[in-house]
Parts: sequence; C-alpha cells; structure tokens
Amino acid sequence: MHRAIVEVDLAAITANVKKILKSTQTSVMAVVKADGYGHGRVEVAQAALSAGALWVGVALLEEAISLRTHGISSPLIAWLTPPHEDFDTALKHDIDLSVSSYETLNAIVEAGKRTGILPRIHIEVDTGMTRGGVLGGFEEFISEISELSERGQIDVVGFWTHFARADEPRSDFNQKQLKEFERKLTYAESHGVRPRLVHCANSAAALTNPDSYYNMLRLGIAMYGLSPDVKTMGSSADLGLLPAMTVKAELQLVKDVPAGSAVGYGGSAITERGTKIGVVAMGYADGIPRTANNLAGVFVAGKRAPLLGRVSMDQFVVDLGESSEAKTGDHVIVFGPGLHGEYTADDWGSASGTINYEIVTRIAARVPRLYNRGAALH
Repeated sequence: MHRAIVEVDLAAITANVKKILKSTQTSVMAVVKADGYGHGRVEVAQAALSAGALWVGVALLEEAISLRTHGISSPLIAWLTPPHEDFDTALKHDIDLSVSSYETLNAIVEAGKRTGILPRIHIEVDTGMTRGGVLGGFEEFISEISELSERGQIDVVGFWTHFARADEPRSDFNQKQLKEFERKLTYAESHGVRPRLVHCANSAAALTNPDSYYNMLRLGIAMYGLSPDVKTMGSSADLGLLPAMTVKAELQLVKDVPAGSAVGYGGSAITERGTKIGVVAMGYADGIPRTANNLAGVFVAGKRAPLLGRVSMDQFVVDLGESSEAKTGDHVIVFGPGLHGEYTADDWGSASGTINYEIVTRIAARVPRLYNRGAALH
C-alpha cells in the first residue's frame, strides 16, 4: 500500500444515482467537476452513466475535453465558459456550452462559423444567486438568442439556473427563485426560444423540492453519498446515501511521549498525560486541512485517535492514547462512511470550519485513487 490512498466505492456512486432516479422519475445529469469532487471524473462518469444518468456536467472546458478523450460519449456540458476559451475544440468534441454574456455567445458563434459545426448552448439565467447567469438586459439577450437560432447559427438545447439556498429547504428564497425562473422561461418561450432541456435542481433541491425538477436534475454532492448540509438536511444515513470515498494512510511512526510535551509547529498542543502519538503520513499538501482541530483525527486499532497540534505539509500527529495497540506501519482511516466508528468527511469539515464538499474535493492528486467496481463496500 502507498503511504496514503483514496478508495472510491463506485458501487456506492451507482446506488446513489439509482436512488435519485427511482425517487424522482426525472433524468439525471452527473456532475463530475473538480475531478469528480476528488473521486475521479472519468470513473465517476462511467459509473453514473451505467446507473442511468443521461448527461454529464462539468464546470471547465478542459474537464469536458478530458472526458471526451477518455471515451465518455454521452451528452456533456461545460458551464464556466469565459469568452476566450477554445470553443473550436469544444465544438469538435460535441460539447454543449453554457452562455450568459454577449461576449461568450459571440465567441461561440464565431467558433461555429470557423468549424462548420452548429453550437449547442444552454442559457444560464440569474434568479437570485447573483453569480453566473444573465441578469440585466435579459429581454435583449433573449432577442439576440432568438435571432441567432432562427438564422441557424446556434441550437438552444437548455435553459437553467442555480439555487442559492436549496440546502435550506425551509427558506422562502427557493420558491422566489423558482418563480423568477419560471417567469424568464415563459418569456423566452413566448419569444421563440424553446429549449428542450430545463434544469435548475441541484442535489439539495433533488432531495427536497419536487417543484424544481423540470426535465433534468444536476446531481452533484448527493451522487458521492454526502449530505448537502448536515445541519439542515441530516446526515448521509438520514438521506439514504452511501458515501463513496474512504481515505487511508500509514502511521509513519508510533512513540511514547511524556506529559507536558509540546506537539508540532508552535507547540499549539501540550500533552496532558503520558501517551502514545502516531505520526500520519499525510498533510496539507495532500489536502488535509491545516485549520483542523481535535474534533477530527483517524480511526486505528478499533478506536478514534484525535488530531494533536497543527497539521504539517506532509504529516500530522494524533493522540493514540497510552493503552493503544497501534504500531508503526499500521494503516489508519482518516475518514470514511462512518459506519464502523471512523471519522467522516462531515466530521473533518466541522473540525476545519468548512463543509464536506471541500474535504473530499481538496484531496490532492498525489494521493492515488483505487476503485472498487463490485458491490458496495458498506
């Protein structure tokens, strides 16, 4: 085994996709941006498509091109599209593109002229996220889209938006966004822009808000078996989801230390008693948050061992306890599904002042991914 590995349970991915498909009866786009939230974009896309997802979605064009070059042939969209991207290559790879500005729209149209390929676009509208999407000048933008469509210069495939508070199911803001989305969709359709796909539901909305389904869901964090928000929506187990990622590492060193020992940079932790410490062969260069506190740690020899002191670039220290049977060379679980007592991505998020999304996504590429393609491991 390597000093550290990421085990990805692809059977859990397929189970999560099938659960959403069964509960919603709506088509699914598998979101595999950020290298599949750290799980591996190609492998996750393959698993999701085998489970019944029809589309694959990414943020960056280079992610979409990588999927194509690795054999993913399903409908595919990239939605973070600055106007100076390589749209010629995108069109040659049959990649759908999101537009929310004249600059990007014009660049895509020009790429269509150069390549002789009809661009497939999805119009992103801002309904309250105040991030991406058309906001001011919406009517004029739709007029331009309609003219280009009538001239056969673009194919309007989709119309979409993104929720700002879907992980707060009780927030009235979700319905306000839906109302605004419906208003803009109705306007577009009445002015000759009639997209075949309408999508606005992310994982949180897919789990809680049937009004948002339309004819496709964008399944992100829930596909990986994690809750969009533990505080407002419950845990993975509460939602019937199977976490797909387990991170393991090796104890580079186990040793006894006396009471009063200052541990790590700055001596930010002082041992209150004589104890055994374990030095774990992972650090913030591997994606372990430097800001984590002792609410996180590892699972070893059947017990939790909390973090002790600051996380270093390549290693961190845990308090094994005086009676621990752990020894140098043992393997530990940094986080996993949590079914056997191990820490979870949610635990590490809470201990680091962040969210499970960031914990799994930030695990560095230098940590090898190993894939289980059989029955779910848990």
